[in-house]
Amino acid sequence: MATVTGYQLPATGYMKLTLRPLLVLICVGALVGVWALRSNAPRAARPTSGQGIVVFGDSLVAGRGASAGQDFVSVLSRRLGTTIVNAGQSGDTTGAALARLERDVLALNPRIVVVLLGGNDYLRRVPVTQTFSNLDSIVNQVRERGAAVVLVGVAVGLMSDPYREEYEALAERTSAGLVPDILDGIIGHASLMSDSIHPNARGYAMMAARLEPILRDLTRPE
Repeated sequence: MATVTGYQLPATGYMKLTLRPLLVLICVGALVGVWALRSNAPRAARPTSGQGIVVFGDSLVAGRGASAGQDFVSVLSRRLGTTIVNAGQSGDTTGAALARLERDVLALNPRIVVVLLGGNDYLRRVPVTQTFSNLDSIVNQVRERGAAVVLVGVAVGLMSDPYREEYEALAERTSAGLVPDILDGIIGHASLMSDSIHPNARGYAMMAARLEPILRDLTRPE
């Protein structure tokens, strides 16, 4: 018999109690490791001009589903100790975002731009070629100003993902960084989602954690 806080438990029960936290840690570590391997994607060319960080995108950037200050942009801002402009607009397709690129991004002369778009294009059945033509224009216009770009991918489709290779090809030809499938391990998990599409505060915190090391690297002194 083994004693735990004054209660008598069979040795086997004690082993289960002590092993359970270890097993949880192992499982979590494995999941993080798998995601890290999947995230071995193109790295962003370092910026050559500009100031500050802008995150540009749709409702995932705006933080729909979380209370004020719990969106991933706000979380990143606190973790990095710097102001980050949230240029998210709920409902934006890549075409709508392209139309406001000058006003909401380029006019700010940013040093780093995070681009998270594509989900609404898929929902509205915008042709894949048009979606990535728009994204190509967005990324190239930002890169031409000397800013670094971090492209954030979203997975779409049930049987196959027509976006995955397109995000990778775009990142490669524009020297942008890529965070693939940002909602991997988040979407479909009720404890991390506010609805079927948008994370809650916990889910957004996970998104921030996936972007934080990339932004830290891009903001470190040469």
